[in-house]
Amino acid sequence: MDNYREIFLIQQIYGTLFSLANKVQIQGDKYLENLTSRQFMAMIAIIHLPEDETTLNNIARKLGTTKQSVKQLITIIENKGYIITVPSQQDKRAVNVKITESGKQVMLECGERSINFMADLSKDFTRSEMESLWGLLKKLYRFDGEEQDGFEKEAHLEIDGDQSDAQARALKEFARRRNERT
Repeated sequence: MDNYREIFLIQQIYGTLFSLANKVQIQGDKYLENLTSRQFMAMIAIIHLPEDETTLNNIARKLGTTKQSVKQLITIIENKGYIITVPSQQDKRAVNVKITESGKQVMLECGERSINFMADLSKDFTRSEMESLWGLLKKLYRFDGEEQDGFEKEAHLEIDGDQSDAQARALKEFARRRNERT
């Protein structure tokens, strides 16, 4: 009988993760203006890769998706003028993706809005619960033996001007929203 309960539980976990991923994407899109959540995450992946390693394959690996899916995202973002593709210096068959100046600006705008989304998304969780959930999700990710290439490392996005004020405002707003727990 224990096996039935375990099958039931993993089915519920799978169904909940599937629905949750869709819900988080839809709600996240409402917070952002110039990018969808998927487009924003593709740009986040780009800034978390070394400049000469921003290939479609590496972006796909970072996002846990296929090269074809990333190619579609990159084409849409490139048509908006937020990124450009250039031939890779390391692999003549590949292209590297670079963020344009207007792309950097939209990243800043979306970054501030995404802070609000992250605060609202996490407001009912303690820090300890978030640590536990993150650990469990990483454990689930590696069910097939593959580790997640996450976003723990420092991102690289050089922007003209002093961004410390914007960062301080965003962190203050994050704390305010998280402290409004119901």
